[in-house]
Amino acid sequence: MSSPVSIGFHSIIKIDRRKEDAIYLQIVYQFINAVKRNLLEDGDLLPGSRKIADELNVHRKTIVAALAELQEQGWVKILPNRGTFVKNPERIGTSRSAVKAFRQPPDFAPYFFRKELILDMPISEVPERYYFTDGTPDYNVIGTEELVRFYASMVKRKKKSDDFPTTTEGNLFFRDQLSYYLNLTRGFHLSRNFLLPIASREQIFSILSRLLIRPGDIVLVENLSYFLPNMIFSQAGAKLKTIPVDAEGMNVDKIGDQFKPGEIRCVYLNTRCQYPTTVNLSERRKIQLLALAEQYNFIIIEDDVDFESSFFKEKGESLFRKNGGNRVIYTGAFGSFFDPGFQMNFLIAPQDLLDEGKKYLNIFGKPNFMIEKTLGEIIHQGDIFRYQRKFQKTIAERKELFAQLLLRHFEDQIRFEIPSSGLAFWIQFNRVVSLTALQEKVRLLGLLLPSNCLYQNKTVTALRLGFAHLDEQSMVTAISLLRAAYADLVGNID
Repeated sequence: MSSPVSIGFHSIIKIDRRKEDAIYLQIVYQFINAVKRNLLEDGDLLPGSRKIADELNVHRKTIVAALAELQEQGWVKILPNRGTFVKNPERIGTSRSAVKAFRQPPDFAPYFFRKELILDMPISEVPERYYFTDGTPDYNVIGTEELVRFYASMVKRKKKSDDFPTTTEGNLFFRDQLSYYLNLTRGFHLSRNFLLPIASREQIFSILSRLLIRPGDIVLVENLSYFLPNMIFSQAGAKLKTIPVDAEGMNVDKIGDQFKPGEIRCVYLNTRCQYPTTVNLSERRKIQLLALAEQYNFIIIEDDVDFESSFFKEKGESLFRKNGGNRVIYTGAFGSFFDPGFQMNFLIAPQDLLDEGKKYLNIFGKPNFMIEKTLGEIIHQGDIFRYQRKFQKTIAERKELFAQLLLRHFEDQIRFEIPSSGLAFWIQFNRVVSLTALQEKVRLLGLLLPSNCLYQNKTVTALRLGFAHLDEQSMVTAISLLRAAYADLVGNID
């Protein structure tokens, strides 16, 4: 029998009794990390549980619980009368002869396949140490460990089917909890029958394009608008027509000027935080647009993905709430500030449309059932409101700092409005500069300015810059580097 590893467990496992994480889970996480770093190798024999407990100054039962969890996850193998051995489930054993015999696929397929240039994404850059986005949250604000605890408690429930009934209609518990939450926060009066949880926004727009759009249908979008649905609608054969945007949002007067009744299939817009300019649709224009939808017989797809990052107590009624879903299909996000693995999107529409949409989830993939249960429990226990307050406080502070830094470093070189919703600023330059040249200069300084943040044409030279993912130090550095690159591009601006 081989001797147990001689490595000191106190050197690879640090227990912090101030943390909310259970001690046995702290041991599990750090043990897995040690195996991944090859501090513990595949096949190593571990000392007895009592010896490890003495070394870490914890109860032996804590070590037994940790080893049981590690065995369940495949990181150790417990053999009766022989001991506990380290396993690395991520290591794939491959013989040398098999490696030599394996042939990689060719660089270019020797057969025809369909290519869609429409669906090319505008970003592929690898982030530098400092980087901007077009508006993403800091996923560290709400610790993933808290979400994992909820998930783990769902997994360990003995009577899963009794506690959380599920049918062909999906996870009823989650749909009930989500409809309750939306009714409470958004002023809806909604039953679960009109609500369809969907894993991603891409899936939502893909499903809507298949249900609503035929080749040649006219879809109206804003003059500058979100690339993702535009690409998907175009790929479905829609003819995209643009409507100008001003300080009140989409200029809906232009719809009546340019189109006749029956010509328009649908209008897509974000009424709360227009992408990329962050302006919201005025109440006057909301009423106008709903009236036009009835008169011209078109559908409105209202994207309210930024609701959770809206800062006004009086958030304004959505088109859906005003219209009751008669002409409006409503899409939104839940838990957008959570780690991406715990986020959920949803669609609200007439029940027969949702019934048809469910069929496509059999192709695209239904939301993860255990994630739905976890999110439902987070709502049921009331923790979602605590997470929401923490998120709101953090981004409010970062937004204020971001505005101060822009004014300090750029003064009269730019103009912007502090957004009431969303996680990005719309920054317009007062002089025409090459934004691609600016992008190259900041890259040399160690700052990534992604292509989807750049907006330049004959009338616009602007950046959409996300702020919420940046802590104070990163924000100060990023804006300083941007200012230095801009000064180098246009000359001394002091």
